[in-house]
Amino acid sequence: MTITKRNPPDQACSFCRSVDWQFNAAFDARPEGETDFAIADYYRELWTCGGCGHVINHHRMDLSRIYDQDYWDSTYGDRIITTFEKIMGLPPEKSDNRQRVRALNAYWDQAAPDLPKTLLDVGAGLAVFPAAMQQAGWNCTALDPDPRAAEHAEKMAGVEGLCADFLSDRIDRTFSLVTLNKVLEHVPDMVGMLAKVRNVLAPGGLVYVELPDAEGAMADSPAREEFFIEHFCAFSASSLALLAHQAGFSCDRLERLVEPSGKYTLRAFLRPGRK
Repeated sequence: MTITKRNPPDQACSFCRSVDWQFNAAFDARPEGETDFAIADYYRELWTCGGCGHVINHHRMDLSRIYDQDYWDSTYGDRIITTFEKIMGLPPEKSDNRQRVRALNAYWDQAAPDLPKTLLDVGAGLAVFPAAMQQAGWNCTALDPDPRAAEHAEKMAGVEGLCADFLSDRIDRTFSLVTLNKVLEHVPDMVGMLAKVRNVLAPGGLVYVELPDAEGAMADSPAREEFFIEHFCAFSASSLALLAHQAGFSCDRLERLVEPSGKYTLRAFLRPGRK
């Protein structure tokens, strides 16, 4: 990829294939609140696709190593236990996580009440979501490529921890529900990652996806966390529906919300489409 300051990206939109790009903002230093990954020559631009409203982080910075070790260290450091306990201890009305659990369980009771409650959470991080789902009666597995995350999931969250690269490693089990909470925006091959979910989805199983809502966030500020450097992009409702279709799924329900933390979020409940 090449980048010339404030000239449109030289590639088509990954989802609608439009080449109509609209400039939003440029950053020559990380905005307040963004994790410091010690990236030299920081410069990035935000551009919105005029066709579907998808927003991309356009730059030439090398992000290939931030998920090897830097992401866990820079994001959590020595605050892993205190951060986990703080999130788990929030009252329901102030907790993104508890409201996520409540929404997903309400949907599940209507959409798939007869399936076993087996959950694979991909990119589990601190495992607060599978921990809360397990408290609600689910049998949960927390998958993360960092071995420290898998160990934390078992010791602190009380769920099965699985250290694996979801895109490249083989997982020899299936689950009734697979969740990707604020995960796909962190990977270059979003369609490939979502498509691979079919390999671990039990018959009749469902998929739950959360992504940053570009339209809601951009109306507030382009310096918001939804557009931070570790995100390749942020989604519109249209680009999320197109992502699902390209990966072989249909949107059973797609919702826009502002979470208790203030995050602008899109969430979708997906079913496999025809291969």
